[in-house]
Amino acid sequence: MEKEKKSYYVNMIEAKDGKMAEVLNFNFGGHHDIAAMVEKAQKAGLFAKDKHAKEFVLAMRFMHHVIKKNADSPLFAEFAPQFEAFKKSVKAQLGCDCGCNK
Repeated sequence: MEKEKKSYYVNMIEAKDGKMAEVLNFNFGGHHDIAAMVEKAQKAGLFAKDKHAKEFVLAMRFMHHVIKKNADSPLFAEFAPQFEAFKKSVKAQLGCDCGCNK
């Protein structure tokens, strides 16, 4: 069964000297519900602040996506297996029930 694809728009704005300036923006997608993942991370109490759960989930999803799309890169040769093991551990702690191995 194919998972529903979700699409997100990421927009980073830098606040400096009382001024706002767009730094970067891009589209990001996949079948994971990032808001639900953040909620699970917050409820698990793994972080002192809710914002850290948000940062963590985004970092994990972005890193996973980059490694997956660049699997042949020597940059990730040593790190990819360790990241995969870490990701599985996190999913187990958060009770991920998405039914995927991604």
